[in-house]
Amino acid sequence: MKQYTVEITDEALADMEQIYNHIAYVLRAPENAMGQYNRIADEILKLDVFPERFRIMDSEPERLKGIRRMLVDNYSVFYVIRDDRVIVTDVLYSASDIGEN
Repeated sequence: MKQYTVEITDEALADMEQIYNHIAYVLRAPENAMGQYNRIADEILKLDVFPERFRIMDSEPERLKGIRRMLVDNYSVFYVIRDDRVIVTDVLYSASDIGEN
């Protein structure tokens, strides 16, 4: 089975940090924040095998760019596949204004 290298952009890491900070400090649930952060990170790392299991988004310009969306709890992880790499570009709360997949 083909193995991919998973890369997380600085923007996606900043998104994850914002998610953590919101849960930990605004919602005052630091244990939940760490758990959510770890669940998202664990699922991202699983994209090293068969990242094609999540389809390319239907909306434009995401479809043209080959952007895929993976749901993790209430969060959407967006990524592209380039050669032997999976590049995670964004991690957003699913209620954010995003196109449907």
